Amino acid sequence: MNDINVPVIIVIIVALVAGVIAFGVGYLVRKNTAEKVILSAEFKAKEIIAEASKAAESVKKEKVLEAKEEAHQIRKEIDRETKDRRAEIQKLERRNLQKEEALDKKALNLETKEDKLAVKIKTVEDREAEAEILYSNQIKELERISQLTTEEAKNQLLADVEKDVQHDTVVLIKEIEGKAREEANKKAKDILAYAIQKCAADYVAESTVSLVNLPNDEMKGRIIGREGRNIRALETLTGVDLIIDDTPEAVILSSFDPIRREIARMALEKLIIDGRIHPTRIEEMVEKSKKEIEQIIKTEGENATFEVGIHNLHPELIRLVGRLKYRTSYGQNVLKHSIEVAHLAGLMAAEIGADVKVAKRAGLLHDIGKAVDHDLEGTHIELGMQILRKYRESKAVIHAMSTHHGDYEPESIEAILVTAADALSAARPGARRETLDTYIKRLESLENIANGYDGVEKSFAIQAGREVRVVVIPEKIGDDDMFLLAREISKKIEADLDYPGQIKVNVIRESRVTDFAK
Repeated sequence: MNDINVPVIIVIIVALVAGVIAFGVGYLVRKNTAEKVILSAEFKAKEIIAEASKAAESVKKEKVLEAKEEAHQIRKEIDRETKDRRAEIQKLERRNLQKEEALDKKALNLETKEDKLAVKIKTVEDREAEAEILYSNQIKELERISQLTTEEAKNQLLADVEKDVQHDTVVLIKEIEGKAREEANKKAKDILAYAIQKCAADYVAESTVSLVNLPNDEMKGRIIGREGRNIRALETLTGVDLIIDDTPEAVILSSFDPIRREIARMALEKLIIDGRIHPTRIEEMVEKSKKEIEQIIKTEGENATFEVGIHNLHPELIRLVGRLKYRTSYGQNVLKHSIEVAHLAGLMAAEIGADVKVAKRAGLLHDIGKAVDHDLEGTHIELGMQILRKYRESKAVIHAMSTHHGDYEPESIEAILVTAADALSAARPGARRETLDTYIKRLESLENIANGYDGVEKSFAIQAGREVRVVVIPEKIGDDDMFLLAREISKKIEADLDYPGQIKVNVIRESRVTDFAK
């Protein structure tokens, strides 16, 4: 075993020695190679540094030359600008010298003219003094000849001039107003005729009573009920008076509230058809009729806005418009009247180029306050303005509807058109019903206003109060005074009376001479 290990050990030793020798030889070879590479790199680096130094020196010289050249160019430019400015300054100096010389000459001329002007002023003052003396002497001489003082002559002259001017003014005003009235009347008639021709609103007159037909007179007893309980229940629930008299097969419903009257009529007709008439059934039918009336009101409001062509109206305003179906004014149905006013205002607005939408909207809503004036305090104008403000209508629409009775001054053409359309719809023959007392009082008021003026002999209100004829005394009222008297009476009527449409004032002056042939 020992004999075998000796050669192995020798081999290992030999291998180790060979490895150490190879490592040493390799190390020496690598060291020599590295030193050569380092020397070569140092040499190349020195060459590169030398070349870079030469290039930098060349660039430096070029930049210095370029900077010197640029400085030279700048200096030349500055010299040129300096030279131009010096020339310009010299030119301005020469111009200023010329102006100074011209000013000196003008000053000299002005001094000469001032001297001459002073001489002229002195001459004028002397002549004015002489003229004052002459004027004073002439005034004294005129006063001596006319036997009037200066103040008296002035007053007389002013009186004569005032009289002539007044006469000429009256004649001129008469001519101008006559021509303007003629043209305005023609144009207005054309517009109104066109509007009326295009508008065909129905006329509906209402009263404060409704008639319900009965199938037979026995039904009256059933409506009254035992000890009157049925009729009391119906009157209590509806707020309407039932009049059951000798009128055959008919019951009269009386109330100033058209909606309540309509609810009572519908409920009574339903009860008559149903045949079961007792307080419980009456209450059911009244509630059912109220719901139907609310639906009818909504439908009527929608139909009215559709007919007029108005959109985007608040639902509550539509409902209030529908309520106008059951509201009357002097016997005229307010909903039909409002629709007619909207059509007329819109047509006239289209003719003259005004805002058609505002005119129609204000026309339809101008009496909206009448839908609630039974329940709230205030005029229908104020109530209508509050309602329209509440539902955010435009200021133009609110103003246009607020002026139709003269409570506010119109500030837009649409407001004037709504007022005219309202008067046109209300004043046409048969549209409204007035009591005899109201009619007579209006005629008497017209005649009393005319008779209150000096020089009026008598007056007559004719044509249902739409014209007043005034007969004057010829010796007291001249032709020119007639024109002024007519204007004064017209203004007095406008200030003191409320009336639909317009009233014509016709002043008549007549002289008669009578003789007899014998």
